[in-house]
Amino acid sequence: MLNFNKLLEDTLSSEVINPIEIFDLLPEKHEKYEELLRSAQQRVLESWFNDFRDDSNSVIKMNTGSGKTVVGLLILQSYLNEGKGPAIYIVPDNYLIEQIIKEADDLGISITRDSKSNEFLNGECILVTNMHKIINGRTVFGVGEIKKEIGCIVIDDAHACMKVAKSQFSINIPRENNIYEKFLNIFSDCMKEQSESKYLEIRDGDKKSQQLIPFWEWKNNYSKILSILHEQRNNDSEENKSLFFNWSLLKDNLELAECIITGQELVIKLDFLPIDVIQSFDECTHRVFMSATIEDDSILVSHFDIDSNQIENAITPGQANDIGERMILIPQELNPKIKEDDLKQYYKSLSNKVNVVILVPSTYRSYYWRDVADIIVSNQNEMLRTVDKLKNQHVGLIVLINKYDGIDLPKKACEVLVIDGMPDVRSEFEKYEQIALRGSKEVLKDNIQRIEQGMGRGIRSKEDYCVVFLMGSSLVQSLYSNEAKKMFTEATQMQLKLSKSLDKQLKGASINDIDNAISSCLSRNPDWVKLNKATLLKLKYNPKNSFDQDIIKQRKAFNDAKNRDYNSAMDKIQEIINSTTNNNKKGFLKYKFAKYQNFVSHVSAQQTLMSAKKINSQLLHPVNGIVYKKMQFDNIPQVNKLCQFNIDNYKDTNEYLLSFNALIDKLHFEDFSSNVFEQAIKDLGKHLGFNSQRPENDFRKGPDNLWASINNNCFVIECKNEATARTICKDYCNQLNGSIVWFEKTYPAVNTFTPVMIHPNTKFEYAATPDPRIRIINKEKLELLRGRLREFASQVAQSNYDLSTVAGLLQTFKLEVEKFIQEYTVHFDR
Repeated sequence: MLNFNKLLEDTLSSEVINPIEIFDLLPEKHEKYEELLRSAQQRVLESWFNDFRDDSNSVIKMNTGSGKTVVGLLILQSYLNEGKGPAIYIVPDNYLIEQIIKEADDLGISITRDSKSNEFLNGECILVTNMHKIINGRTVFGVGEIKKEIGCIVIDDAHACMKVAKSQFSINIPRENNIYEKFLNIFSDCMKEQSESKYLEIRDGDKKSQQLIPFWEWKNNYSKILSILHEQRNNDSEENKSLFFNWSLLKDNLELAECIITGQELVIKLDFLPIDVIQSFDECTHRVFMSATIEDDSILVSHFDIDSNQIENAITPGQANDIGERMILIPQELNPKIKEDDLKQYYKSLSNKVNVVILVPSTYRSYYWRDVADIIVSNQNEMLRTVDKLKNQHVGLIVLINKYDGIDLPKKACEVLVIDGMPDVRSEFEKYEQIALRGSKEVLKDNIQRIEQGMGRGIRSKEDYCVVFLMGSSLVQSLYSNEAKKMFTEATQMQLKLSKSLDKQLKGASINDIDNAISSCLSRNPDWVKLNKATLLKLKYNPKNSFDQDIIKQRKAFNDAKNRDYNSAMDKIQEIINSTTNNNKKGFLKYKFAKYQNFVSHVSAQQTLMSAKKINSQLLHPVNGIVYKKMQFDNIPQVNKLCQFNIDNYKDTNEYLLSFNALIDKLHFEDFSSNVFEQAIKDLGKHLGFNSQRPENDFRKGPDNLWASINNNCFVIECKNEATARTICKDYCNQLNGSIVWFEKTYPAVNTFTPVMIHPNTKFEYAATPDPRIRIINKEKLELLRGRLREFASQVAQSNYDLSTVAGLLQTFKLEVEKFIQEYTVHFDR
């Protein structure tokens, strides 16, 4: 018997490339399609096929429930029929994969979940996967190389997908990972300088405290950081998963990264995504981004480095009235006398008749609803179970924690939606930026976008409806301004205007009055339904994509810095600074400028940061006590040597102070290079007015360090900063004893010298025979010295090298030879 379906499949796969014709010819479509595409789908597919199919990147904007999934699948099938595979349909998470697979099955389009499938690799079916599978440091598609070619991609729910991609270009190290402690040790000093109380909170495990690591400290310690992370890159233990999967995405640009340390984790991320490391994705011939929520399309530039000129126009259905019906009410704006407890009890009573979903910003806020909630969803598995329940039965009052996107609650699943309070940012960097950019348009825009995403959970098609309540003083206050309302999509703006019209009639309304009003929506009052449709009737999509030029310039600056063209990066940031009026944003941009500037001149970078700090108090503190005036001095004993050294080596006290603080940071016990420590001791001697050298390093003889004052008072120093034992071993003792002998032979006329061992402990082991003159700088004394040195350096800078003042400071801080021995060294123990 002839197999006509097989012949039809062959025809479809080889000849038909118009997606509308493909739909018409699909032989096993589900009856729900009634053999017809919706008008919105048809218009989008026509526009794409006629005007956009050859573009590298294109953007489709369709409201939720208008049939985006069918459009995306047909576009990919069209590319496959033209031989432009392999094809991938990407969604944010596994939950949505199931929806795409069901839609493909209903259409009769061949799909797979298996990226190794021959049918996928040969362009015979569509791979359906999530963004995590594509964007990670161990992706099967290759990092820094193309392991599998990709011909075409549809990115559905593009905004959520890009958030996933952004999270992948970061490394999160929990406190349980020993990397955390190493980082805390490296940066403890600079953290204390920023805020000692905050450092103590972080040290004690306070998860609410965070500290951004200063960019200059990150650069100064880059080699250590790289070594630590590189060593653990292949460790796939649970606490190291983020490094294991994401290291390859950041490693080549780690110098540009920033780090935040909290009481529970450390986070490393880049300002923008170097998406080109995933070459198969970056070089894919055709990418189609689909979303209902992208109002600001700058994210396509910031995350995926797409040229905004390539995507000036979006593909839309024209009419934008295919959005579900919403009645949006703000009870506390209607009547300030209404209390939160009153609303809680009202929502509970409503939940006896319909499903009421409460979106809260945090776990803490969910506690407020515990006495009335039927379910408080606390994890992903519970989320999936609860959503299924809501779709199939009456559940009651459900509380979701910070879940403003990624879930669908159609029809009876959610007839009343309550957004309780301003959405809470989740990532540590978002928290920091929200504080640093407070009051700026950027923060407001981000909050509005989250609110709108949340408001969309309850309407998933044109036929759907939902009552949306907004509550919480912070949220309500944010919506008072016209600027805020203009940041919503046009469809939501129209529904807000309709709700505002209702507000005039409900001003001063009691909860009973509000209940009567929402019954018009819930009971499907024909007059209300007609009014809502009439409000949206003439609403059209804006075909022009919208871009924030500041974000575009910042992305270009990042690309320049990535290529080590820091001056060009600074030029682009300066352009934005010049056009910015909001002080918090201007200060934040100056901070970004200083970060790039630090690669060129650390002194100038600190000057820029000081300027930024003056207009935005939430930014990092620059190095303490920076002085901008220059001063020169004459050359006389310890104080004079000190001043003359600074005059000879630094153009001003600003540079002196920066260098001295960088030096002090290297003076602590840790399991890193002794060479770095010994060089810091040499430099410290010069900064304190001593002649200083490293005999063993420079001449292969003598002690690690030798300091000599003009009065022939000397320190013969052995550095054991890497030591971890509780006692000083015999070998270390013998080294110092040998250096004493070397010094006495080399400088026979010098009788006033002190042999010093820098070691965390003071006790020699039993077999050692230390010279009785030996003194120890142990951990406690080194910490004391470092703290005093910071104060000393700051005051020397502020004094502009005034000789009498500096001489007094040397006495006050006990940095003259005799007082130094008494204050910062101790006798050894046996």
